[in-house]
Amino acid sequence: MESRITTLGRDRPYYRGRDALELAAGHRFEEVAEWLWCGELTSTAPWRCPADAVAAARAVQAGLPAGLLPLDRLQVAVTALAISDPMRFQRDPAVVAAIGRTLIAGMVEALPALSDPVAESISALLWSRLSPRPPSGEPELRLVDTALILLADHELAASTFAARVAASVRADPYAVVGCGLGVLGGPMHGGSSPAVERMLAEIAEPALVPRVIGDRLRRGERIPGFGHTVYKNGDARGTHLWNLLRPMASGHPAIVLAEAVRTELRSRRLPEFNCDFPLAVLGIVFGMVPGAGETLFAVARTAGWLAHALEEYASGVLIRPRAITPPIS
Repeated sequence: MESRITTLGRDRPYYRGRDALELAAGHRFEEVAEWLWCGELTSTAPWRCPADAVAAARAVQAGLPAGLLPLDRLQVAVTALAISDPMRFQRDPAVVAAIGRTLIAGMVEALPALSDPVAESISALLWSRLSPRPPSGEPELRLVDTALILLADHELAASTFAARVAASVRADPYAVVGCGLGVLGGPMHGGSSPAVERMLAEIAEPALVPRVIGDRLRRGERIPGFGHTVYKNGDARGTHLWNLLRPMASGHPAIVLAEAVRTELRSRRLPEFNCDFPLAVLGIVFGMVPGAGETLFAVARTAGWLAHALEEYASGVLIRPRAITPPIS
């Protein structure tokens, strides 16, 4: 499958030929999303969703059980946002990009507010939905923005392939994102971050790390947040996030515990962590709700799914794989 959106390098992605880590160092998430959609690093007005659409997306969540993970809420919200948008049946690139801006803003605004946003950016709005306390300064908010940028696209990951299949049959942008969200929650994809949260919660103190890791390996279980199917020698996105996060909270128990897990994996000569590991630790350090890392992942990757949808809409090609019948033994 041909695509000009993202190329995977030795340890990092390149968005339309530009290093994702370099983009994260000098741009905001909204600008990078525009780059993925239109090939232009443009700065736009703050993204917002119409108030009636947000109200509808919140209303459909009224009967949902308490304690639901944000990703589950996002899946419900996207359907409500679609029904509220009469433009969803258009496939013009400018219209799809406009839908992308309002859809991402609407997804975040539809989540329950835990604090007041300190700025008008998507990163600030998302923080207010994930943590009951506002960020203490620009570096913390910038960290969330960096995570959103680094996770915005990753070539033909499973959720993106599903999104492209939907776009190839001309499903509307909301349906494309809905397909992506449905796949993202798998434990071998975006669901890896909550698995890291649960693993760290199992470990009462760093001294217990060798036993917990050993027990997991003895049972044949994967260590969530470590290893990558593409980056065999390390995920630069994860390293970059960790290098920003660690100095902000060097004495935090979650950082100390994460360092112990990382040391134990290294001593066993197992793979280094991927981006899901620091993403989970970030949520714990800043007192975010369970599943915060997965939510960051979903909001970020929505930008990528829509970029791939735009490419599929323009191609006019139906994705229709064929099955190979195995020989009868």
